[in-house]
Amino acid sequence: MKKFVNDFKEFAMKGNVLDMAIGIIIGIAFGAIVTSLVNDVLMPPFGLLLGNLDFTNLFVSLSGIPYSSLEAAVAAGAPIIKYGIFINTIINFIIIALVVFLLVRVINRLKRPETKVEGEPTTKECPYCISSIPIKAKRCPYCTSELVS
Repeated sequence: MKKFVNDFKEFAMKGNVLDMAIGIIIGIAFGAIVTSLVNDVLMPPFGLLLGNLDFTNLFVSLSGIPYSSLEAAVAAGAPIIKYGIFINTIINFIIIALVVFLLVRVINRLKRPETKVEGEPTTKECPYCISSIPIKAKRCPYCTSELVS
């Protein structure tokens, strides 16, 4: 049991697991910011352009009974399709996808390709089997001899 706990602790403290956890937490916070941006900043002017339309209040009552608002339909327990909230969710997704795309694009531009100096050798000979191997190899892939650097 102690070995299991130690193995789990080692796994949980590895960089990849911590990086993933931090990424998830930041992603959740970013999602909340984008949701607020869509609901509180973008949708009101867009709804105003469409004649004071509030997307969050768009719904279809499946029971056939008309309701004055989404809250009234929910309070009555009516079966409803909340397509306005669905439209907001789609806009959230598009904004998040666009920001992630732009972020990845900037990161890729910042990464500089590894420059190779002309004339610098990329291979060497294995002293045991005389095969051509990568210069950074620590073991020959052909004869499996351990190479001394």
